[in-house]
Amino acid sequence: MLEAYAAYSATVAKRTSAGRARGLVGPLPSVRNNGDVTRIVIIGGGPGGYEAALVAAQLGADVTVVERDGPGGACVLTDCVPSKTLIATSTRMAVMSESEGLGLRFNGGPDGEVGGLEVDLATVNKRVKDLARAQSFDVAERLAYEEVKIVRGEARLVEPHVVAVGDRHLRADVILIATGATPRVLPGAEPDGERILNWRQLYDLPELPEELIVVGSGVTGAELAGAYLSLGSKVTLVSSRDRILPTEDADAAAVLQDVFLRRGMNVMSRSRAAGVERSGDSVIVTLEDGRKVEGSHCLMTVGMEPNTRGIGLEKAGIALSPQGFVQVDKVSRTNVPHIYASGDCTGILMLASVAGMQGRIAMWHALGEAVQPLKLGWVASNIFTDPEVASVGVTQKMVDSGDVNARTVMLPLFSNARAKMQGFEDGFVKLFCRPSTGILLGGVIVAPRASELILGVSVAVQQHLTVEQLAQTFAVYPSLTGSITEASRRLMTEHQY
Repeated sequence: MLEAYAAYSATVAKRTSAGRARGLVGPLPSVRNNGDVTRIVIIGGGPGGYEAALVAAQLGADVTVVERDGPGGACVLTDCVPSKTLIATSTRMAVMSESEGLGLRFNGGPDGEVGGLEVDLATVNKRVKDLARAQSFDVAERLAYEEVKIVRGEARLVEPHVVAVGDRHLRADVILIATGATPRVLPGAEPDGERILNWRQLYDLPELPEELIVVGSGVTGAELAGAYLSLGSKVTLVSSRDRILPTEDADAAAVLQDVFLRRGMNVMSRSRAAGVERSGDSVIVTLEDGRKVEGSHCLMTVGMEPNTRGIGLEKAGIALSPQGFVQVDKVSRTNVPHIYASGDCTGILMLASVAGMQGRIAMWHALGEAVQPLKLGWVASNIFTDPEVASVGVTQKMVDSGDVNARTVMLPLFSNARAKMQGFEDGFVKLFCRPSTGILLGGVIVAPRASELILGVSVAVQQHLTVEQLAQTFAVYPSLTGSITEASRRLMTEHQY
């Protein structure tokens, strides 16, 4: 990503000159007891790093970000942004392919015969990469505006207050570790970048996989299996558990699995992969019970490992978990007072939104600002399948186990007028509230654009609103959000509190 660094450098000069001319550059300095500006070094330029850098710079600190790949880090360049760009194309493909009930047909030629849709993978992959680069440029420009310095390279701690990048040594009053994580490699199934792949290698494929085997049925596996299925690949999803999305809401997972099966995916439950090998232009996945699955490509989605080795954390005395994750408290502080950590390297909900919040909290705390500790019960998450699965707060598992006493209602999406108009049949809205007060505790939404719909539930959970207050809030008619207010009304009438 040399282009991103070049663009960043040019923008620094341009923004600084223009800002000084208008009196916009140079916020009030954040000073320590000796009167010096606080020097902050952030290792990693992903959301956990660049969001922290913006906060610290706006508070007047002298901020340097060390990043090896490019502004935005792996999240922007190889992981979240590229995968969701690909999924946006696949979702459009799925909607168009399933529009016959709306009266749409696709003319395949001059004689009037009906033809199907096909994907131009080269164009899709070019768009994926171009958008990732553009997003990286945007991050670089924003950092430049705040006068954050970026140093390209591999960083390591050499002293408690010194970060080395090659032969260069950066002294810091505060250090933030935001090094992210890397796709886990299953022994005996090492990616080769051609037929055996991790998700960072997908966007170099010259053509659509004819028969894709996806090993791992968690969030990444489900998202990409569904995406390539919609794009036209024959997909087999190998799941070691009895269902896909084993850690998510069981009702949501059931809906999604039914959709996958209806669209032709082969879902192999209770099937653990033991190894993957090349066989000419094919791959063979061997399961632990001896069965073999053959396809043209294999995508490995078996988890993440933190990027915490070989960067001097142990030498600095930073406590790590047995799996190598940096251990932090609720304000992102490690056991070493001036060193903080954020993002996937901490192993706390590997979401870009959580990484960004961890980084912001770290800087607010380090620079003496008022700060509210991270509350995982307020975190909204989304699975970008089709339909999407969004959730926040209390889970069905917590209610079923007796850990949380809650009333529950689940409203099928097919009863929603807007869903009927758009031909959406799969999904639901589920809400949880306290039996005595009606305060909303959480919710699950399975629907198109559930990632957008969940915000109203998130606000209600964070602000301790009751289902009565939510029920009395106006929703547009017809709209999918109407199912949220309708579910609230059902909780009001069906359960006395």
